[in-house]
Amino acid sequence: MRILLLGANGQLGRSFVEDGGLAARGELTVTSRDGHRFDDGPAEVADLSSPDSLPALLDRLRPDLIVNTAAYTAVDRAEQEEALATRVNGDAVGALGRWAAAHGTLVVHYSTDYVFDGNATAPYPVDAPVAPLGAYGRSKLAGERALRTSGADHLILRTAWVYAPHGHNFLRTMLRLGAERDELRVAADQIGAPTSTALIVRGTLAALDAWQQADAAQRRTLVGTHHLVASGHTSWHGFASTIFDAAHARGLLERQPHVAPIATTEFPTPAARPAWSVLDNTGFGARFGYALSDWQTGLHDVLDALAHPHA
Repeated sequence: MRILLLGANGQLGRSFVEDGGLAARGELTVTSRDGHRFDDGPAEVADLSSPDSLPALLDRLRPDLIVNTAAYTAVDRAEQEEALATRVNGDAVGALGRWAAAHGTLVVHYSTDYVFDGNATAPYPVDAPVAPLGAYGRSKLAGERALRTSGADHLILRTAWVYAPHGHNFLRTMLRLGAERDELRVAADQIGAPTSTALIVRGTLAALDAWQQADAAQRRTLVGTHHLVASGHTSWHGFASTIFDAAHARGLLERQPHVAPIATTEFPTPAARPAWSVLDNTGFGARFGYALSDWQTGLHDVLDALAHPHA
């Protein structure tokens, strides 16, 4: 099986490369926007801001599986760059889908809790009405719709509150600020499920294995949208507090800063965030036979990796 991984330098793409599970399942080619890779390994150029450039790459590589981890993810900047965000997150995904539909290729694509408005009080099922609050959410929703209408076999995996030992994310920001400050003010009125890239990688590989083992009729039941997030939920304040407790216990922080709970309105941002980002992930486990662990487990695993990087 020929596998194409788009976005190798992003948080999730890098985690796929380092995990090795995709490479173990076929002949893996990875891409980045400029052809350079975080570990100086080989990479092709795939610039999703130029969707028209993608079919030539696909014609040359002829993948049987496309795993798209590339995305425009600058939530606040998207308010001023919605056209660019939509090209990357929407138009390019449509281009991938149309090629895949014509060549019998499966597309795995990642979406977000930001397609919802955050007004719910119970976990969002996959078929809940969508109503994005901002440009980023609209661009990701455009990608979902473009892939669905392309006719390609696809798995759209929505996730949320993603972090990793590398890259730009809440966990790494908290560890940096926690070492510098005695007190941090963190929103306590946004609720979600912090999800490590390791969980997303393992869940994706389980879904791909289920797909490979399924017959044509079974595959028709797997095609569609699924929620791939950690179980349970907390606030950003709760996440930060748990990070500091666990990091201090592992010697990653000399002291624990005080974490003061604040309202989102006390820290305004250009883009509105959903207040409730909890996605119902029960269907994923039932469909793919892979239980999604709670968010604390993922956090402890990542902090263990940071505390013992060569273990």
